[in-house]
Amino acid sequence: MWHQIELTLRARPNGFHLVTAEILRQLPPLPSVGLLNLFIKHTSAALSINENADPDVRTDLKSIFDRMVKEREPYYRHTMEGDDDMPAHAKASIIGNSLTIPITDGRLNLGVWQGIYLCEFRNYGGPRKIVATVSGE
Repeated sequence: MWHQIELTLRARPNGFHLVTAEILRQLPPLPSVGLLNLFIKHTSAALSINENADPDVRTDLKSIFDRMVKEREPYYRHTMEGDDDMPAHAKASIIGNSLTIPITDGRLNLGVWQGIYLCEFRNYGGPRKIVATVSGE
């Protein structure tokens, strides 16, 4: 079985956001066994899996990435879309644009402390489009 849909995540501010529940609400019924691939259709946001319990993790990750990839560096050439744009592209490239998650017994087989993150790197990125592909039986 293969099923593919495009879903939309609501707009969020710059930061790391737990979106597991929002994604699950938009998915079709999952097969008994399979894989879910999530692909974000943007170059200034990313998807990741990380801690789903302590919100300090999300705050700390934002601080780490903002320190690693700073705004307004003098060597940036791609600057027409704002100070946050080039750093957003770099951060998105570091994290990546897709996830593959196993499906077991009709549920995502995430670890107890794992959740799906939208990593929003623009100050005003808007709604984000995700292609969800489910395969399995």
